[in-house]
Amino acid sequence: MAAATVRLTARALLLDMDGTLVDSDAVVERCWGRWAERQGLDPAEVLAVAHGRQGHATMAALLPHRPVEVNLAENEQMLAAERADTEGVVPVPGAPAFLAALAGLPHALVTSADEALARVRMAAAELPLPPVLVTAESVGASKPDPEGFLKGAAALGHDPADCLAFEDSGAGIAAARAAGIRVIGVGPRAAAHHPDALAPTLDAVTVTADQDGVLTVTVLNQ
Repeated sequence: MAAATVRLTARALLLDMDGTLVDSDAVVERCWGRWAERQGLDPAEVLAVAHGRQGHATMAALLPHRPVEVNLAENEQMLAAERADTEGVVPVPGAPAFLAALAGLPHALVTSADEALARVRMAAAELPLPPVLVTAESVGASKPDPEGFLKGAAALGHDPADCLAFEDSGAGIAAARAAGIRVIGVGPRAAAHHPDALAPTLDAVTVTADQDGVLTVTVLNQ
């Protein structure tokens, strides 16, 4: 399909972190690969579920008969391992310029990581933290539940319909849509989930604001 330019307007932007702003795939694959092997599961099948979800939600989906408390305990261990491993954590191409363009504009991070991991990964990628953080501690349900995106929109003072979400995973795109938020997909994982626009990286995205605070997001759609 030929590339085309897509323009969407919004009042605020809600940004996923892993896979959208930060390329942390190397760490995720190492940590979840080890977990998969301990459980006797196929690492590829585990990773297909893990992207976009909180760790305990991934475990519950893959091992539905396991006690919740076991998943929560292992989730804490997984978060500690991920915080300690930043090798290969880099910005998604275009992320530094994209975030620089958002300085002073309403935007929030909506991530399945806890706050400590979000800070570690954004720092490792040398990216500035958005002014509003919605992390694992902020919600009672993991993506694909819409709670995180609804809280992000509320924190910025805008209706979900007036926001745009940036996401890479199926769980994240489903969460945004369930919140009534249009989605710009970033990267190859997003393509299968038919976002409203698809950017191969953030290099394909520009953001401008008019004097009334309306944001225009231009995407070289693939």
